[in-house]
Amino acid sequence: MQKLCSFFDRDVYHVEGGQGSPAVYFVADRDAGGILVNAPRFRPELQAGLSAIAPLRVLFLPSRFGAQDLAQWQTAGCRLVAQPAESKALGVPVDVPLDSKLRLTRTIDFLPMSGRTTGSCAMRLRNKPGAVFFGPILESETAWQWPSLIPHADDASWEMRIFGSLGLRDIRYAYAFTDTYTAGHTPIGPDADAAIQMQLQAVLDAD
Repeated sequence: MQKLCSFFDRDVYHVEGGQGSPAVYFVADRDAGGILVNAPRFRPELQAGLSAIAPLRVLFLPSRFGAQDLAQWQTAGCRLVAQPAESKALGVPVDVPLDSKLRLTRTIDFLPMSGRTTGSCAMRLRNKPGAVFFGPILESETAWQWPSLIPHADDASWEMRIFGSLGLRDIRYAYAFTDTYTAGHTPIGPDADAAIQMQLQAVLDAD
């Protein structure tokens, strides 16, 4: 596990994955406690290590792609947070069904951005410097590139992915995290919003 960045009230860690499987992140937040973004395989030693950093309280699924051992993580104290469409696809009830108005805390909210899957959703840390966890919504084509929109044959809707990316133009964030991550190579910030907007504009111009 590697600490990626530290803010005055929270730390962000890369837990595992990103090369062939969705990257798993852990946010240790002063107000919200421990937030898993995507679910790693459940291991008692991993649970203990995460709990030593911050009490496990939330498992956020940006999409169904990051779902592993959900029952065990819920038993370990995580509330499962996801869009209802992802819950339906998984066949697993969520503890907190997401909508665009839900906040975990005053500074943590969600950005529904369906298209990669029907219920894809990003989590935003609003207070400066700001960060967004995009899950599979954006991704890096190579280990050294900033995330962008990359079409897939199994996209729920490429048009919705394009539409959702337009909504990012007015959102400010210094750091960005996606399901694709290579430790030591993939850029995460600062100035992620400006770099990603350049990538997205290139896709829009070519579409």
